[in-house]
Amino acid sequence: MGVALREVLTDYKVPVGWDALSGCAAIDGNNALYQFLSIIRQQDGTPLMNREGKVTSHLSGLFFRTARFLEYGLKPVYVFDGKPPDLKSSTIAKRREVRDKAGIAWEQARKEGDTEESYKQARAASRVDEWVVSSSKELLSAMGIPFVDAPSEGEAQAAYMVQKGELDFSVSQDYDSLLFGGCRCW
Repeated sequence: MGVALREVLTDYKVPVGWDALSGCAAIDGNNALYQFLSIIRQQDGTPLMNREGKVTSHLSGLFFRTARFLEYGLKPVYVFDGKPPDLKSSTIAKRREVRDKAGIAWEQARKEGDTEESYKQARAASRVDEWVVSSSKELLSAMGIPFVDAPSEGEAQAAYMVQKGELDFSVSQDYDSLLFGGCRCW
């Protein structure tokens, strides 16, 4: 939900190399998809798309990152968010409002030919929808990579799997993972 832990943990962060990341890891699937959708874009912010106009930026990112994990001996298990807790509804509403405003600003910047602003607003307008999640799961299945649908928060499911010894650690850019007891997070 966005707990500000970054500054609190700054002095305790330790850089970790690929050699320390061998084993089985829970990967925050939704977090990764947002990252791919916001970064993998054309100069004006338009995402990669297939012939039907469906966004595919996430598939490119997912494929290449997963291949990289495997290359370095990391066995990923992607964990996707389930139904968000009721407590998170106001946070979700605020995020949706920000994305909606960014989408309008993106269209305006594109019309004006402002590629820098267009790219910036397009990134902020990124959405993980049902197509993004289902096509990601289809790709992972084709690659033989396991994934888990969490009953609620993906970070909570990942922490639980690590605590139970089912996986070695979890990987997320979201500091909330620590709040769920993710004792080994990278």
